[in-house]
Amino acid sequence: MPELPEVESLRRSLKPYIIGKSIQSIIVHKPKLVSGSGTVRQPLEYKKQEFETQPIGAKITDITRVAKNLILHLSNGQVILVHLKMTGQLVYQDDKQNKVLGGHPIEVSESQLPNQHSHIIFELNQGTLYYNDVRMFGYVLLYPNLDTIYKLGHFDEIGLDPFDSQFTADYLYKNLKNKKSKLKTVLLDQSIVTGLGNIYADEVCFRSGILPTRMSNTLTKKEVDKLYKAITEIIPKAVEMGGSSIANYIMADGSRGTYAREHKVYGKAGRQCVICDATLQKTIINSRTTVYCQFCQK
Repeated sequence: MPELPEVESLRRSLKPYIIGKSIQSIIVHKPKLVSGSGTVRQPLEYKKQEFETQPIGAKITDITRVAKNLILHLSNGQVILVHLKMTGQLVYQDDKQNKVLGGHPIEVSESQLPNQHSHIIFELNQGTLYYNDVRMFGYVLLYPNLDTIYKLGHFDEIGLDPFDSQFTADYLYKNLKNKKSKLKTVLLDQSIVTGLGNIYADEVCFRSGILPTRMSNTLTKKEVDKLYKAITEIIPKAVEMGGSSIANYIMADGSRGTYAREHKVYGKAGRQCVICDATLQKTIINSRTTVYCQFCQK
């Protein structure tokens, strides 16, 4: 699943291609993708009909992000929420067949659109936007407005964004003190800070010198200050560099993120630590392989 830097990079790279375009028609081949956001979703015909008809004629006025969700804002006040999950992909193709791809790479999309994975098709006044998804874990949901998403509790379990002005070292310290779980578990559950998955959780723990196995409520204020500094340095830099390509994630211009070159521990178990030359260790936290230095992290 793409992490925050990858989704934010996709948002920025898609924006020039779709803003100002009006929706001429929508085809939904898999109704379950527009019928709900849970693990088990039932395809609903009325949701499919609403999705295919209500946005027609509206312009895409903006594309924003909440955590790992992309939100298309329409001129009629409606919004379309997109979560790519593990294998989702957005592809814009202009009238000259030029393509910009973002999300999980699907090889057939580079030569054939639509294809067997093209489950939702937005015909725009200039070009076409495709939602492709191999395993169909993602979802594309239509809401009457942004407030409705919040009222329905879609983001209730989501903490602050690392780019939010309210995300401060004091906020992080206060909330970690209320958690009695391993630090990496807390970073992964998104309830305090959003967007850190397996890659960036390992990297911020290493940068801050804190073991991912530490209980979050044992961290001192000084340690949390270092953790905060690591998050607010690593995430913006990862966005600037287009994210990591470890998870088969590509941006809307077809290029791959380059932040993987900056990884110090992720995926490097058994290699030497870049600081002390000790062998990097690995363990399993929340069923995720976790890499750390037993000497540089306490």
